[in-house]
Amino acid sequence: MVPADDEPPRWLTPVEEQTWVSLTGLLLKLPHALETDLRQRAGISHFEYLVISVLSESEGRTLPMGDLATLANSTPSRLTHTVERMEARGWISRRRSPDNARFTLAHLTDEGFAFLADVAPGHVATVRRVVFDALEGDDVERLELIAQRILGRIDPGHQWPPRGTRHGWKDEPAPG
Repeated sequence: MVPADDEPPRWLTPVEEQTWVSLTGLLLKLPHALETDLRQRAGISHFEYLVISVLSESEGRTLPMGDLATLANSTPSRLTHTVERMEARGWISRRRSPDNARFTLAHLTDEGFAFLADVAPGHVATVRRVVFDALEGDDVERLELIAQRILGRIDPGHQWPPRGTRHGWKDEPAPG
């Protein structure tokens, strides 16, 4: 497909192509490694871990389901099914918002928080082993800069994570 301005395609250079192949491998293999570790370690998916982790960092351990879906990059349907399974385990409860009955709030229960507290150290150890232990010098800062630049192209005008939905990120104060 020719770009709209009728210029020829800008093919990747050999270095760009090799970098793209490496990045593609990372995008495919890192989620699988994290998924496999969490399934073996805790019997949950990486998506389930993400859901309870995000709730644990939210004010009152509670978020509207819509905000939770945004943070988890999930469809409402997928999130609903996941939350239903986690409700059955006693980790999450749902209720209507007292401020607006059109919204359903997801709340991480004490049982869910205790489960996360048990699982998180092993998950963080895996993240450190497969990602951060492979980096040197200022690689972490460079990786953050690169990730933010790419995210800026994918979702211009927005900052990840969405402001007001997850505390303790960037310059946003943690709940007091």
